[in-house]
Amino acid sequence: MPHHKSAKKELRQSEKRRLRNKAFKSRVKTEIKKFLNYLQEGDLGKAEEQLRLVQSLFHKGVSKGIFHWKKVSNKISKLFQKFNQVKIKATTH
Repeated sequence: MPHHKSAKKELRQSEKRRLRNKAFKSRVKTEIKKFLNYLQEGDLGKAEEQLRLVQSLFHKGVSKGIFHWKKVSNKISKLFQKFNQVKIKATTH
């Protein structure tokens, strides 16, 4: 445990940030799962809407310093690839 006043304050602040970041990451994961469920069901309209929401949340996470921008770029790219694959399959059948 910290002994100095400033160290105690930093501990309180870091704990607050950790919990806030954890909640935000959890929300992003939940929204990704919703998107993947829409894809599995074949509901492209809702899936695209959900994908835009996930993309927005990822960008907010980058601006808040929760995610690294390269990781976010990679994740968004993978999600769009999945969406486009399902979209192509739906149009060819």
